[in-house]
Amino acid sequence: MSFTDKVKNEAEELTGKAKQAVGRATDNERLVAEGQAQESAAEARKAGEHVKDAGKNVRDAFS
Repeated sequence: MSFTDKVKNEAEELTGKAKQAVGRATDNERLVAEGQAQESAAEARKAGEHVKDAGKNVRDAFS
């Protein structure tokens, strides 16, 4: 995972958390749901990148 991908994923996750907080503070269920979806998408991308990195490490170990 490149550094820029990591930064983008972290920023996306933090934005989702912020949306959730604002949504809860303003009693806006749509904003809370949008924030949860955004945070989950960022976490899924991070997990996918971790799997890809692990695959590269295994490949390198056998090279």
